[in-house]
Amino acid sequence: MTKPAFGIDIGGSGIKGAPVDLDAGTLAANRVRIPTPKPSTPDAVADVVAELIGKFDVSDDMPVGVTFPAVIHEGVAQTASNVDKSWIGTDVDALLTERTGHDVFVVNDADAAGIAEMEFGAGRGASGVTIMTTLGTGIGSAMFIDGILVPNSELGHLTLHGEKAEAYAASSIFEKEKLSWKEWASRLQEYYSMVEFLFTPDLFIVGGGISKEADKFLPLLDLKTPIVSADLRNQAGIIGAAVLAKREKKTLVKQEKRAKKSEKKSGKPSKKKSA
Repeated sequence: MTKPAFGIDIGGSGIKGAPVDLDAGTLAANRVRIPTPKPSTPDAVADVVAELIGKFDVSDDMPVGVTFPAVIHEGVAQTASNVDKSWIGTDVDALLTERTGHDVFVVNDADAAGIAEMEFGAGRGASGVTIMTTLGTGIGSAMFIDGILVPNSELGHLTLHGEKAEAYAASSIFEKEKLSWKEWASRLQEYYSMVEFLFTPDLFIVGGGISKEADKFLPLLDLKTPIVSADLRNQAGIIGAAVLAKREKKTLVKQEKRAKKSEKKSGKPSKKKSA
């Protein structure tokens, strides 16, 4: 068993983390959970992330992947869902790297769950277009083409009945409105039919806590696209973040090696990207 990366899942109520065995696609130790601070400002959350890592024996060279409930572009938060709005415009990569002393790589939370499922779960070996949705407080999404992530798809924000689809069909709405499985499945049918029409996927994967009861609603859907429940469930975010961190670390090392070779050949210092 190896422990080549560390994964952290930042949520609205809790921040969870553990080292990950990327040979097996499992947690390499029991995860630790610390309540998300209130208010969940960048400084406060960064302190908790550093505290969480400190609870494990994490080597200096171990990359750390972090999920974040926002659109993430080049490490910067473009939105803020279930966290303080002061995160918008924050370079999350740079902040957490500085605060923890580790190379930190941040990814949208739904994208992280999708990465885990494609690597070790229900999407393993899938080709063509795969769309994973996480049904929870909202509807998160992750889209892949031949296993390659198309980041920040945000398909829960598609419009359905004049509002965001997640405000109509998320599992939180199922619980809030006390819908029957059949009633909720009818709403999911509308949602997945719309996504199917727009993207013609080859596979749907359904995650989120409610997916453990997938047998009560997935058989009620009538779609052309195969639709299956996720395998990794509440561990997917941590595992997916660790997978991404390992990949990004490899890319970073390769870039640094190329820069050093170029510098040696030209005799001039290479330009380094500022943090």
